[in-house]
Amino acid sequence: MPRLFTGLEIPPDVRQSLSMLRGGLPGARWIDPENYHVTLRFIGDVDDVIAHEIASMLGRVRRESFELRIEDLKSFGGRKPRQIIATLGPAQALMELQAEHERLMQRVGLEPEGRKYTPHVSLARLRESSSRQVADYLAVRAPLRSSPFKVSRFVLFSWRASVGGGPSVVEAASPLAASRLVFACGSPNHTGLSSRECTSNIAVAKP
Repeated sequence: MPRLFTGLEIPPDVRQSLSMLRGGLPGARWIDPENYHVTLRFIGDVDDVIAHEIASMLGRVRRESFELRIEDLKSFGGRKPRQIIATLGPAQALMELQAEHERLMQRVGLEPEGRKYTPHVSLARLRESSSRQVADYLAVRAPLRSSPFKVSRFVLFSWRASVGGGPSVVEAASPLAASRLVFACGSPNHTGLSSRECTSNIAVAKP
Protein backbone atom coordinates (compact mmCIF):
# COMPACT_ATOMS: atom_id res chain seq x y z
CA MET A 1 0.00 0.00 0.00
CA PRO A 2 1.30 3.53 -0.75
CA ARG A 3 2.03 5.92 2.07
CA LEU A 4 -0.58 8.49 3.04
CA PHE A 5 -0.22 12.06 4.23
CA THR A 6 -2.33 15.19 4.43
CA GLY A 7 -1.18 18.35 2.77
CA LEU A 8 -1.78 21.46 0.70
CA GLU A 9 -1.42 21.81 -3.04
CA ILE A 10 0.76 24.47 -4.66
CA PRO A 11 -0.87 26.65 -7.37
CA PRO A 12 0.48 26.24 -10.93
CA ASP A 13 2.04 29.71 -11.10
CA VAL A 14 3.93 29.19 -7.85
CA ARG A 15 5.04 25.73 -9.00
CA GLN A 16 6.35 27.29 -12.18
CA SER A 17 8.38 29.87 -10.25
CA LEU A 18 9.83 27.24 -7.93
CA SER A 19 10.72 24.96 -10.84
CA MET A 20 13.06 27.65 -12.15
CA LEU A 21 15.32 26.91 -9.17
CA ARG A 22 16.09 23.40 -10.41
CA GLY A 23 19.68 22.71 -11.38
CA GLY A 24 23.02 24.17 -10.44
CA LEU A 25 23.66 22.01 -7.38
CA PRO A 26 25.76 18.82 -7.70
CA GLY A 27 24.31 15.82 -5.89
CA ALA A 28 20.74 17.16 -5.83
CA ARG A 29 17.76 14.97 -6.79
CA TRP A 30 15.15 17.49 -7.88
CA ILE A 31 11.49 16.85 -7.14
CA ASP A 32 9.14 17.07 -10.12
CA PRO A 33 7.13 20.33 -9.96
CA GLU A 34 3.79 18.49 -10.18
CA ASN A 35 4.67 16.85 -6.86
CA TYR A 36 5.33 20.08 -4.94
CA HIS A 37 3.15 20.31 -1.83
CA VAL A 38 3.09 21.40 1.81
CA THR A 39 2.82 18.42 4.15
CA LEU A 40 0.42 18.83 7.06
CA ARG A 41 0.67 15.39 8.69
CA PHE A 42 2.52 12.29 7.55
CA ILE A 43 0.42 9.16 8.10
CA GLY A 44 2.40 6.33 6.53
CA ASP A 45 1.19 2.85 5.63
CA VAL A 46 -2.22 2.07 7.11
CA ASP A 47 -4.88 -0.52 6.32
CA ASP A 48 -8.14 0.26 4.53
CA VAL A 49 -10.15 0.49 7.74
CA ILE A 50 -7.89 3.19 9.16
CA ALA A 51 -7.75 4.95 5.78
CA HIS A 52 -11.56 5.16 5.71
CA GLU A 53 -11.67 6.45 9.28
CA ILE A 54 -9.07 9.10 8.53
CA ALA A 55 -10.92 10.24 5.39
CA SER A 56 -14.18 10.46 7.35
CA MET A 57 -12.64 12.54 10.13
CA LEU A 58 -10.93 14.90 7.70
CA GLY A 59 -14.29 15.51 6.05
CA ARG A 60 -15.62 16.90 9.33
CA VAL A 61 -12.87 19.51 9.71
CA ARG A 62 -14.32 23.03 9.57
CA ARG A 63 -11.80 25.75 8.76
CA GLU A 64 -11.81 28.97 6.78
CA SER A 65 -9.66 29.44 3.69
CA PHE A 66 -6.48 31.47 4.14
CA GLU A 67 -3.46 32.82 2.29
CA LEU A 68 0.14 31.65 2.19
CA ARG A 69 3.27 32.80 0.46
CA ILE A 70 6.75 31.46 -0.16
CA GLU A 71 9.10 33.45 2.05
CA ASP A 72 12.62 32.09 1.60
CA LEU A 73 14.90 29.40 0.20
CA LYS A 74 16.84 27.31 2.72
CA SER A 75 18.37 23.91 3.40
CA PHE A 76 17.61 21.23 6.00
CA GLY A 77 20.36 19.34 7.78
CA GLY A 78 22.88 21.83 9.09
CA ARG A 79 26.46 20.75 8.29
CA LYS A 80 25.14 17.75 6.37
CA PRO A 81 22.34 19.29 4.29
CA ARG A 82 19.65 16.82 3.27
CA GLN A 83 17.11 18.98 1.42
CA ILE A 84 16.59 22.26 -0.38
CA ILE A 85 13.27 23.74 0.72
CA ALA A 86 11.10 26.79 0.14
CA THR A 87 9.85 28.05 3.50
CA LEU A 88 6.47 29.70 4.10
CA GLY A 89 5.63 32.97 5.75
CA PRO A 90 3.95 32.94 9.17
CA ALA A 91 0.29 31.89 9.03
CA GLN A 92 -1.69 31.18 12.19
CA ALA A 93 -4.48 29.51 10.21
CA LEU A 94 -1.99 27.03 8.77
CA MET A 95 -0.57 26.16 12.18
CA GLU A 96 -4.06 25.66 13.62
CA LEU A 97 -5.06 23.42 10.70
CA GLN A 98 -1.93 21.32 11.13
CA ALA A 99 -2.51 21.04 14.87
CA GLU A 100 -6.02 19.76 14.24
CA HIS A 101 -4.70 17.14 11.83
CA GLU A 102 -2.19 16.08 14.46
CA ARG A 103 -4.95 15.61 17.02
CA LEU A 104 -7.05 13.60 14.57
CA MET A 105 -4.19 11.28 13.67
CA GLN A 106 -3.49 10.59 17.33
CA ARG A 107 -7.19 9.84 17.79
CA VAL A 108 -6.96 6.96 15.29
CA GLY A 109 -3.92 5.58 17.09
CA LEU A 110 -0.93 7.10 15.31
CA GLU A 111 2.08 8.04 17.39
CA PRO A 112 2.55 11.78 18.05
CA GLU A 113 4.81 13.57 15.60
CA GLY A 114 8.03 14.13 17.51
CA ARG A 115 9.45 16.92 15.37
CA LYS A 116 8.44 20.56 15.50
CA TYR A 117 6.26 21.40 12.52
CA THR A 118 8.08 23.57 9.97
CA PRO A 119 5.86 24.23 6.95
CA HIS A 120 7.79 24.12 3.69
CA VAL A 121 7.88 22.88 0.11
CA SER A 122 10.61 20.32 -0.59
CA LEU A 123 12.44 21.12 -3.84
CA ALA A 124 15.39 18.70 -3.82
CA ARG A 125 16.83 15.85 -1.81
CA LEU A 126 20.59 15.92 -1.37
CA ARG A 127 22.91 12.95 -1.41
CA GLU A 128 26.48 14.09 -1.91
CA SER A 129 26.13 17.86 -1.90
CA SER A 130 28.65 19.53 0.41
CA SER A 131 27.67 22.31 2.77
CA ARG A 132 29.85 24.66 0.71
CA GLN A 133 28.06 23.74 -2.51
CA VAL A 134 24.69 24.26 -0.85
CA ALA A 135 25.79 27.61 0.58
CA ASP A 136 26.97 28.74 -2.87
CA TYR A 137 23.67 27.62 -4.44
CA LEU A 138 21.59 29.52 -1.86
CA ALA A 139 23.79 32.62 -2.03
CA VAL A 140 22.79 33.38 -5.61
CA ARG A 141 19.11 32.40 -5.29
CA ALA A 142 17.94 33.42 -1.82
CA PRO A 143 16.03 35.25 -0.51
CA LEU A 144 12.93 34.09 -2.35
CA ARG A 145 9.42 35.45 -1.95
CA SER A 146 6.22 34.75 -3.88
CA SER A 147 2.98 36.66 -4.08
CA PRO A 148 0.32 35.47 -1.61
CA PHE A 149 -1.80 32.56 -2.82
CA LYS A 150 -5.12 31.32 -1.49
CA VAL A 151 -5.50 27.94 0.17
CA SER A 152 -9.06 26.77 -0.45
CA ARG A 153 -8.77 23.08 0.43
CA PHE A 154 -6.54 20.45 1.99
CA VAL A 155 -6.12 16.97 0.63
CA LEU A 156 -5.35 13.39 1.56
CA PHE A 157 -2.44 12.28 -0.63
CA SER A 158 -1.09 8.84 -1.40
CA TRP A 159 2.54 8.58 -2.39
CA ARG A 160 4.96 6.03 -3.78
CA ALA A 161 8.72 6.62 -3.53
CA SER A 162 10.44 7.51 -6.80
CA VAL A 163 13.34 9.56 -8.13
CA GLY A 164 11.08 12.54 -8.88
CA GLY A 165 9.56 12.64 -5.40
CA GLY A 166 6.24 11.01 -6.17
CA PRO A 167 3.83 10.67 -7.76
CA SER A 168 1.52 12.21 -5.17
CA VAL A 169 -2.10 11.24 -5.87
CA VAL A 170 -5.06 13.12 -4.42
CA GLU A 171 -7.24 10.51 -2.74
CA ALA A 172 -9.72 12.90 -1.10
CA ALA A 173 -10.06 16.66 -0.79
CA SER A 174 -11.81 18.75 1.83
CA PRO A 175 -12.71 22.33 0.88
CA LEU A 176 -12.01 24.89 3.56
CA ALA A 177 -15.16 26.62 4.78
CA ALA A 178 -17.22 23.87 3.06
CA SER A 179 -19.53 21.28 4.53
CA ARG A 180 -18.41 17.94 3.15
CA LEU A 181 -15.52 15.80 2.05
CA VAL A 182 -14.91 15.59 -1.68
CA PHE A 183 -13.62 12.21 -2.85
CA ALA A 184 -11.26 12.23 -5.81
CA CYS A 185 -13.26 9.72 -7.82
CA GLY A 186 -11.44 10.53 -11.03
CA SER A 187 -8.00 9.57 -9.71
CA PRO A 188 -6.52 6.18 -8.78
CA ASN A 189 -8.14 5.13 -5.52
CA HIS A 190 -5.17 3.59 -3.71
CA THR A 191 -6.71 3.78 -0.24
CA GLY A 192 -9.53 1.48 -1.29
CA LEU A 193 -12.24 4.11 -0.82
CA SER A 194 -15.35 2.63 -2.35
CA SER A 195 -16.81 4.15 -5.50
CA ARG A 196 -20.16 4.09 -3.69
CA GLU A 197 -18.81 6.87 -1.48
CA CYS A 198 -18.49 9.11 -4.55
CA THR A 199 -22.24 9.57 -4.81
CA SER A 200 -24.13 12.16 -6.81
CA ASN A 201 -24.50 14.48 -3.82
CA ILE A 202 -20.71 14.74 -3.41
CA ALA A 203 -18.79 16.95 -5.79
CA VAL A 204 -16.03 15.20 -7.71
CA ALA A 205 -12.58 16.63 -7.13
CA LYS A 206 -10.57 17.45 -10.22
CA PRO A 207 -7.26 15.55 -10.10
